[in-house]
Amino acid sequence: MQAARDRSFVADTAEGGQRSRGQRSPAAVTLSLALLSAGIALPAAAQTAPPLPVSTDTIKQREQELEAARLEQKNAAELRQKLQAEIAAIGQDRSKLNQQIIDTASKVRTIETTIAGAEARLRPLDSREAQIRASLDSRRTEIVEVLAALQRAGRRTPPALLVRPEDALQSLRTAMLLGAVVPELRGRAERLTADLSELVALRKQIATERDKLALDRDRLKDDHIRLSALVDERQRKQAAIEKDMEAESARAVTLSKQVDSLQGLIAKMEQDLKTAAKAAAAATMQGTPALLNGKPNPALFKDPSRQSPAIAFASAKGLFAYPVNGPKIRDFGGSDGAGGAEKGISLAARPGAQVTTPCDGWVVYAGPFRSYGQLLILNAGGGYHVLIAGMERISVNIGQFVLTGEPVATMGKASQVASILATNTASQPVLYVEFRKDGTPIDPGPWWAANEGEKVRG
Repeated sequence: MQAARDRSFVADTAEGGQRSRGQRSPAAVTLSLALLSAGIALPAAAQTAPPLPVSTDTIKQREQELEAARLEQKNAAELRQKLQAEIAAIGQDRSKLNQQIIDTASKVRTIETTIAGAEARLRPLDSREAQIRASLDSRRTEIVEVLAALQRAGRRTPPALLVRPEDALQSLRTAMLLGAVVPELRGRAERLTADLSELVALRKQIATERDKLALDRDRLKDDHIRLSALVDERQRKQAAIEKDMEAESARAVTLSKQVDSLQGLIAKMEQDLKTAAKAAAAATMQGTPALLNGKPNPALFKDPSRQSPAIAFASAKGLFAYPVNGPKIRDFGGSDGAGGAEKGISLAARPGAQVTTPCDGWVVYAGPFRSYGQLLILNAGGGYHVLIAGMERISVNIGQFVLTGEPVATMGKASQVASILATNTASQPVLYVEFRKDGTPIDPGPWWAANEGEKVRG
C-alpha cells in the first residue's frame, strides 16, 4: 500500500506541476529558459501567453519580402546606371575593358568559392540541428514530465514533524522517496538543458554563417550584373569589327553538321570558315617562349592589350587554373563508363557558374555540336587546341582572341553533355575540358597549377 502511495505521490508531483501556481525550482527555471532560448514550444502548462495570430505574422513577412524586392530592384537600377557611366569612360580603350572583364570574372569566381565553402560548413551544422530537434521532439513527453515534477517538488512544503508520530513516519518516507527521485529528475533536466544549450549555440553559428552567405550572394549578384554589362560591351565592340559575324556563326553551325568528330570539326572550321581560318593562321605565327630565369614569366599575362598568347602553350605547364570552380569528377585516361577511356577531364560546377579561359587563344568554334551541347574550341598556338563543353551559354564569337581568365561562358542548371548524362547520377552541371596536340587528345594534368598561388588569372 505504501509503495502505491509513493507512486501516487510521484504522479501527483508531475500532475500538480501543471496545476499549481507559485515559485518554481531552479532546475525547472533553467530548463524552461533553455527551451525558450532554443525556440522549442513550451508545454501548455509552461506557456504564459497565447501565440500571435498566424495571419499577422504572414502579413508582416509578405510586407518585408515586398520591401526587399523593391530595394533590390532599386539597387540593381542604380548599379546599371553606374556601370553605363564606367563603360562610357572606358570608351574605345580595349585594354581597359579587357582588364575590367578579367578582374570582375576573377571576383565572381572568388565569391563562388567562398559561397561553396560556406554551404559546405552549413551542411553538418544543419544536420546536427535537425538531429537535436528530432531528439527533443521525441522526448517532448519527458520534457513535460520533468518540468512538471521539478515545479511541483520546488513548491511542496514539508509536513509537520511534531504533530503525530504518523506524520513523522510519512515525512521520513517522503524524504526517502525525494532523495531517490530528485537527483534522477535533476539529471534528466541537466541532460535536456545540455541538448537545448547545444541547439542554441548551433542556431547562433548557423545564423552567422547564413548572414555571411546572404552578403556573398548579394555581392555575387551585383558582380554578375557588372560582368554581364562588360561582356555585352566587349561583344558589341567585337561585332563592330567583324560585320559579318552573325552570318559566320550561322555558317559554322551548318558546317558542324557535316562532320562527325571533333578533329573533323576543327579542321573544317580552320579550313572553310574565314574568321576561324584567320584565327588559325594567327596561331601559327608564334615566337619563342617568354621565359624568366629559364621559367615561364606569369607577369606577361598581366598585359590586357595583347593580341597573341603571352607564353607559348608548351611552356605554360603548371600555370593554368580550371575553367570553372568545382571538384574534378573524371580524370584523363579513366573509364568513361562506356568501355572506353576519358580523353579529357570533367568538373562538377555550380548552376550558373562562370566559365573562364584557362589560357590565351583564338576562338575557332563556338556553338552546339552533337552530344557535347555548347562547345567552345580555342586554338592556343603551336598545334594545341583547348576544347570546353557542357555550358548553357557561350559569350564569345568565332575569330575572337581571348585572354587567360576572360569569361567566355556560363553553366546551366544541369549537365549538357550527353555522355556525362548517360553515366552521371549527379543533377548538377558538369564541364568537360580536353587538350589536343596536333589533333590527338593529351593529358592536361601537367598544365594545371598545383596550388592557388601558382595560377594565372590574367
